[in-house]
Amino acid sequence: MTDIRHTPDHRNIDIDRVGIKNLVYPIVLRDMKNKTQHTTAKITFCVDLPRQFKGTHMSRFVEILNHFSGTIDLRKIDEILNYTRKQFSAATARIELTFPYFIMKSAPVTHSEGLMNYECTIEASSSEADGCKSILTVRVPVTAVCPCSKQIADRGAHNQRSIVALSVLINEFVWLEELILIVEKSASFEIYSHLKREDEKFITEHAYDNPTFVEDIVRNVVHKLQDDKRIDWFLVEAENMESIHNHNAYALIERNLKSERKQENAETDIEEKR
Repeated sequence: MTDIRHTPDHRNIDIDRVGIKNLVYPIVLRDMKNKTQHTTAKITFCVDLPRQFKGTHMSRFVEILNHFSGTIDLRKIDEILNYTRKQFSAATARIELTFPYFIMKSAPVTHSEGLMNYECTIEASSSEADGCKSILTVRVPVTAVCPCSKQIADRGAHNQRSIVALSVLINEFVWLEELILIVEKSASFEIYSHLKREDEKFITEHAYDNPTFVEDIVRNVVHKLQDDKRIDWFLVEAENMESIHNHNAYALIERNLKSERKQENAETDIEEKR
């Protein structure tokens, strides 16, 4: 049968990414406590398309996923992308997986257990020039008590649920749990799925004693991450869902740690030569 996708295209335009999007598929993740965790992801899977080809083989992306045992193990992400480049004769291959990640958490006083779900994304790319790179993103809900409200109010202070998104470019393995914990410890208090009255009292009082602006949250995250040699780049953004305003509060910090380390090493070399 004639394959029209391999017929010439005369517009002379490369396509940066072409593939499939919003495919729901089972995946396996590393779990710090249980070794592995099974969940499902929405997948975007792409390659580049040179200007001489009219189209790509969309069904081949699903075939590749099925080739890796029908369940994607993210420990094999480099292998999957390198295999994809070969199958498509492509210069680059990219995969993005967004999925719920579950952690069993115990309430602070009663120790009653409940599963917390965190929306996570892994964006991985592979090219002959740059090798394989992976960006991990965790979106973590936390509690933020307003320091200004606490300062000026005679009774109590207003608080918000904040969603903090932390993205990191890693050069070696980092646990999702580590990133989630960093965010949770950077706010007024963390959030749980199952609480008794004793727990609510404890959390409310401790959050009140630890008020945080949205600016404090992102700065706290940076303070905890900036010396981590496993991370080359990160971006943290926090959005507080305001309870007494008709707008949200927002803050973002981006840091290129790899570039900063190179600059520091260069300055150290200069000082040592003097």
